[in-house]
Amino acid sequence: MRRRPLVKAVNTAECHRKVRQMAALVERLSEHPLAVAVLTAAKQQQVECSEANRFQYIVGHGVAATVNRKLVRIGSAAFLAENGVSVPDMTTAHETILFVGVDRELLGMLVIADSLRPEAVQAVKDLRAMGLWLELLTGDTQQAAGELGKQAAFDHVAGQMLPEDKLRRVEELIAGGRTVAMIGDGINDAPALARAQVGVAMGAGTAVARESADVVLIGNDLNKFVETVRIARRCRSTIYQNFYGTLSVDAIGILLAAVGLLNPLFAAFIHVTSELTFILNSARLLALKPPKTSARVGLPSPVHGQRAA
Repeated sequence: MRRRPLVKAVNTAECHRKVRQMAALVERLSEHPLAVAVLTAAKQQQVECSEANRFQYIVGHGVAATVNRKLVRIGSAAFLAENGVSVPDMTTAHETILFVGVDRELLGMLVIADSLRPEAVQAVKDLRAMGLWLELLTGDTQQAAGELGKQAAFDHVAGQMLPEDKLRRVEELIAGGRTVAMIGDGINDAPALARAQVGVAMGAGTAVARESADVVLIGNDLNKFVETVRIARRCRSTIYQNFYGTLSVDAIGILLAAVGLLNPLFAAFIHVTSELTFILNSARLLALKPPKTSARVGLPSPVHGQRAA
């Protein structure tokens, strides 16, 4: 739903280069979109990265690894505070803050700018026009989530969502009789993707998200999902038209035959004409251009995710 995040600033009492280096050493072992932002910034600044070991991914909080016998933690303020690192109180509306701690000392903070994908606003508008209820479930702060929700006019926005929170929300909607389609691209989205009736993963998302989903979009263009929904509805509508049309023609034919008004020649004419009509009705679907997606048929069918802030 959002475009690729980028590191906007480094706030620290230490050397900026050291903060970027420590962050890149740990994040290079992660698949999270925020890790991509950290590594991209390190590459642009030509920061040398060696190897870290004992990597840990703490779901919904952050990552940790050992670098030169020092434990480096990167993640939310709560994550570092839980491990004895004192962090300042910082909140932003449109940005994510990654705190970098070495052992029990705060090394610095990475401010990561984030925004909706260019096509997200139009995609949400088109989906709402189809009568769909749209929710934004994100691990960002509630303030940042609210700002993103205003940009795209979601029906409901929830921030600071852990993977289990997203899963719980999907289960609540299903229990309420809703048919849920979940779109995600991160590791934290995997449980909700697997639980939803239709799980949709972004093609550039993590491997775990793709494996948990029923449908994988080729690329990250949300308009492809909009087109997929439109085509699915057209197909279902055509099937219903042909089904009820066939029942209607057969019912009329039976009634005419029962009162003696249907001779063999007339019956053959009605049959051939109706079949030709339904075939031509189905042929209209050939004009539709399906988006590039990958569907897994037969997998269990049991909403972007928090990791750092």
